[in-house]
Amino acid sequence: MRFLPDADQRAFAGSLHAMLTAADTPAVIRDWSDGDSRRGRALWRRVAEAGVFGLAVPEEQDGLGRHPVELTLAFVELGRHAVPGPLVETVAAAVLLAEAPLAKRFLPGLLAGTDLATLGAPAPLPLDTDPAPLPLDTDPARVTPDADTAAVPLALDADAADLRLALADDGLHLASPAGQVRRSLDPARRLAPLTPDGELLAPHPSFDLALTWARLATAAQALGVGLALLDRTVDHVRQRTQFGVPIGSFQAVKHRLADAATALEFARPLLFGAAMSLRPADVAAAKLKACEAAYTTARAALQLHGAIGYTAEYDLSLWLTKARALRTAWGTPEECRGLFLQDALTGRAGA
Repeated sequence: MRFLPDADQRAFAGSLHAMLTAADTPAVIRDWSDGDSRRGRALWRRVAEAGVFGLAVPEEQDGLGRHPVELTLAFVELGRHAVPGPLVETVAAAVLLAEAPLAKRFLPGLLAGTDLATLGAPAPLPLDTDPAPLPLDTDPARVTPDADTAAVPLALDADAADLRLALADDGLHLASPAGQVRRSLDPARRLAPLTPDGELLAPHPSFDLALTWARLATAAQALGVGLALLDRTVDHVRQRTQFGVPIGSFQAVKHRLADAATALEFARPLLFGAAMSLRPADVAAAKLKACEAAYTTARAALQLHGAIGYTAEYDLSLWLTKARALRTAWGTPEECRGLFLQDALTGRAGA
């Protein structure tokens, strides 16, 4: 089985990397975090024009055909550059809306990048389990802690999305925001609860398939975030000196970076193997490994940068917080581990 991308796949990933490098994504992320989505939407359209969302849509619905390996390559680059917005949610929405009547109505805007989609998942699956304890509000007198925030299913960037979907007991609905926007630990992830009070679009949506694609994209994003953190930290320890020598020459520093690099490289074949099989248990294992590797790398990056690493003005913080948020988005480590173990035990019992 081949886990290395071919020449066309490498060229696709390279073109995305070049485009995103030129886009000054840290500035885009900070604008997005403040509620200004203009530059983010312009970048979003360029990502869509590159065909990223079409990789989750069948050709008969004007997509590029479902190509999970290429989608994985694309999301590694999106994570490497910490591109903000409901990227994973738009992929999940595209999978849910791929049936003919809904596809003609909703997919053209998603594929063109003119529409952003977000999705509120049914309890108990949260799309982000790390909301900050305070809602966004410009008047400090109205800001009050919300102890129940973490228990509410939240949709990503519902305030910026053009298409809001929510899954209820009777199916997939159009939805509207039901409360104040809240921050995640990642300030670029603006969260809001959705109410499924709109039109019933599909009584039996293929949520399990959409969840598999969403977890795959999240895992790829996390791997890209981890790779960016590793690269930035290696550059930092080469430049920062102590006792007259770069701190990267110290054995303890080398060991932390080697552990991070090893975790990321072990996650990579699991991720691409899951993209080839698209088995839910394989994807869950890949998400678990990729997100834990990114989180391990984030902890090492923070320690080796010191206090400057978590200051909001320093770009590294944009990747540090994203690694933590992705770790629990679209399935916590415990959920993914449980799905993989259940599948392994079921397979052993049937052998």
